[in-house]
Amino acid sequence: MTGDAAERVREAVEAVYRSDSRRVLATLIRLLGDFDLAEEAMHDAFAAALKQWPRDGVPRSPRAWLVSAGRFRAVDGMRRRARFDARLAELAGRLEHVPAAEWEGDEVEDDRLRLIFTCCHPALAPDARIALTLREVCGLTTEEIARAFLAAAPTLAQRIVRAKAKIRAARIPYQVPSRAELPERLDAVLHVVYLVFTEGYSASAGEALTRTDLSGEAIRLGRLLVELLPEPEAEGLLALMLLHDARRAARTSPTGELVLLADQDRSLWDREQIAEGSMRVERALRSRRFGPYTLEAAIAAVHAEAASASSTDWAQIVGLYDVLARVDPSPVVRLNRAAAVAMRDGPAAGLALVDELLAGGELAGFHLAHSARAELCRRLGRVADARASYERALTLARQEPERRFLQRRLAELSSLSEVTV
Repeated sequence: MTGDAAERVREAVEAVYRSDSRRVLATLIRLLGDFDLAEEAMHDAFAAALKQWPRDGVPRSPRAWLVSAGRFRAVDGMRRRARFDARLAELAGRLEHVPAAEWEGDEVEDDRLRLIFTCCHPALAPDARIALTLREVCGLTTEEIARAFLAAAPTLAQRIVRAKAKIRAARIPYQVPSRAELPERLDAVLHVVYLVFTEGYSASAGEALTRTDLSGEAIRLGRLLVELLPEPEAEGLLALMLLHDARRAARTSPTGELVLLADQDRSLWDREQIAEGSMRVERALRSRRFGPYTLEAAIAAVHAEAASASSTDWAQIVGLYDVLARVDPSPVVRLNRAAAVAMRDGPAAGLALVDELLAGGELAGFHLAHSARAELCRRLGRVADARASYERALTLARQEPERRFLQRRLAELSSLSEVTV
């Protein structure tokens, strides 16, 4: 084979790795019953492809070839180690007789769904679910996950190791849950995907407001879920992520400063994503089997379809929040509803609701609750109250663009006079 031909084959192997490595891994996990064995087998298979494909040509079904090669190398390794562990000899014998149909048919597509549900199993700690999903389903390296969540790489690596050990020790089944179990289990999966998106869309700390790699991975996971498991609430979550992500380019200035929704340049919003997100949320709503993600997506769609901040249909948004608060009566949902009420009925009405929430204590450590109160006090001319709330928000905020925004707001207060009643 000429040098150019060999280079083309190498590029073909790399392309298959990018497109299919997680599918290959998911199937090998099912066949081998172990994450680490499967990962080792997958890498061995790709190493074999780099050697054999330049000589034999790219196979008709690269993915099936890689699964077969990975299985063969795993069996070979088990045979060599069998004298130290009798269980490996038994497993190797069983794997030698697995028919090719096990990795060539529709079963392979189901493997990706099995992998997502296994990584998001409720027996695992929430932070472990996120780390394991990003590592095994999305293929991010430990270092990439650690950077995204501002954690030490060794800490993340141990989290993943413990999660895999828990799956082995608890014998967590590598399967899609039954129809009876699906609602509860799907909630856990959707929660993990949304946490990944949220960290990418509005990072919890650090210099950057967004991390597009994480929000992009979450949207990819959302698409995969809808493709493999067309449940209305999965479609609602995908719609929500698309509608939020459509505003990403307008959320920061060219210098990286935070731009509030009312001040964003709407010509920068991604209209294709908005159209797709709106279509998906309408479909989820028509099913009549939707939940909080679909309702949040419906709210995001109202914002996205408004030509300007002033033309936003705040009455409709408050109405949607009323429904959402019945489905998910969390303090954050009630805070967002209070902000919408302030836009519909005026800042005093919104402030009364925010003060009620803060008095309850559940949002005392949430910087966005204090910054929302500060904004409403500023609009009412209550400068001293606004300053106190901005300062409290500043002590709690960990993200640098948000901190700079709060500092600018504090500086602007010096030019305002207190309104007395």
